[in-house]
Amino acid sequence: MTDKRVVAKQAPRFDMEALMPDGSFGRISLEMIMKKDKWTVLFFYPMDFSTVCPTEIIAFSDHYDAFRQLDAEIIGVSTDTIHSHRVWTEMDRDQKGIGSVNYPLAADPSHSVSRDYGVLIEEDGIALRGLFIISPEGELVYAQVNHHNIGRNVSHTLHTLQALQTEGFCPADWEPGTKTL
Repeated sequence: MTDKRVVAKQAPRFDMEALMPDGSFGRISLEMIMKKDKWTVLFFYPMDFSTVCPTEIIAFSDHYDAFRQLDAEIIGVSTDTIHSHRVWTEMDRDQKGIGSVNYPLAADPSHSVSRDYGVLIEEDGIALRGLFIISPEGELVYAQVNHHNIGRNVSHTLHTLQALQTEGFCPADWEPGTKTL
């Protein structure tokens, strides 16, 4: 049996085209974020113009400042193109769009990054909801993958990042500001 473990290993490197927060097209890579000595919160979502995805993308955008205060960069990824991302962000939220987003939306139309992170549903060409937290040194320290019907809790992601940044042993029900073990 091959080792399928991803946590506590170096994260797969990526370099993708992305729709940037200012509406321009650019590139985003793990190496760029690591050079800034930042944490990376990389989340995959199935597709643009879907039902659950906008709720997560908007929630991460609404919590963007909290992640920045924790020295973390957020990247959203789907197998859609940057052009699809742009059209979606240009639509108002009340028209089933997502409006502007405070972090890059990366495009993985080749499916290579989704495959590297183990979230690609090959037969559909879309990603599961995968969430990965990567340390500034490039170590993948947290992974969560769930079915595409279930959205993630952004507050839980913030809490997890805070726990990881203590570099201590956090007991059950640990809260920021309390002692670690």
